[in-house]
Amino acid sequence: MKAAMFVKPGEIKIVETPKPQIQSANDAIIKVVRTCVCGSDLWWYRGLNDQEPNTFVGHEAIGVVQEVGTSVTNICPGDFVIVPFTHGCGNCIACQNGFDGNCLNQQNSRYNTGYQAEYLRYNNADWGLVKIPGQPDDYSTEQLNSLLALSDVMATGYHASCTAEVQKGDTVVVIGDGAVGLCGVIAAKLRGAQRIIIMSRHQDRQELAIEFGATDIIVERGDTAVQKVMDLTAGAGADAILECVGTTQSLQTAVQIGCPGALVGRVGVPQQAQMDTAQLFWHNTGLRGGIASVTTYDKNILLQAVLDQRINPGKVFTQSFKLTDIQQAYEAMDQRTAIKSLITF
Repeated sequence: MKAAMFVKPGEIKIVETPKPQIQSANDAIIKVVRTCVCGSDLWWYRGLNDQEPNTFVGHEAIGVVQEVGTSVTNICPGDFVIVPFTHGCGNCIACQNGFDGNCLNQQNSRYNTGYQAEYLRYNNADWGLVKIPGQPDDYSTEQLNSLLALSDVMATGYHASCTAEVQKGDTVVVIGDGAVGLCGVIAAKLRGAQRIIIMSRHQDRQELAIEFGATDIIVERGDTAVQKVMDLTAGAGADAILECVGTTQSLQTAVQIGCPGALVGRVGVPQQAQMDTAQLFWHNTGLRGGIASVTTYDKNILLQAVLDQRINPGKVFTQSFKLTDIQQAYEAMDQRTAIKSLITF
């Protein structure tokens, strides 16, 4: 089969490799229908995070189950499924508490990779995979794209909104206009936010944010952005902040723009291990967030919202590529000519 391989910063190639095989009783082998490039992939693509050379990449997909292990009873060959980047078991205390992104029985403490390929192996398939009614041919291109978004970015945007406890009538600030930030706008709207302010400097992303439900745009950064939030909220600050970037500046901004008692939902992959927490103390600001609970959100909320056409997160895919053009797909996101690159077969 064909699979994408990281060679070195700035270089991805397609290689021929054996199809994955069942390795444990709770595995499933999935033929990939659609995959994509994630904004978090750009950290190692740009050489900002470490990534071992000659390793398989990608962690978002939808596909059709080909084979399952002997202990898999809820998933069958032929099922059309969302393949989360998380691998929740459904049984440990983390999964039972709704934090399957922190499953204690994942083979990898973060997530497995290798989804940018024609086939993949998924562990903890019995609970972690999310069944989609019907088959891929039953859905339009737009619907398939929205289903693919549920494997990561839509669930991650929802996790930001959930951990920030966005409620009906809230004023919410979304920091970041990438796919996760834009999905954070969708999530805040879905949870009933009345005012959604997004920080964005790019017109195409601003337009999509407004379509998704954003009410205000802030193009400034740093102290100027903080003051702009205060001006827009008559000095009160936001009820909830969705931090969807992960840089030092984005987090510093997030903890300064809430009203007393506000919560920051942090889902941007952190790029600095330490921060000064004094600002949190003096403003009674809460900081939460982390790895999204993909299976939990998809099964309970997001899949039905897509099927009912209440949300359409697939619009974040603004360019489409074949798997063999994976280098161009990464370049498009790196150069910001695509919000998110879709990979088809």
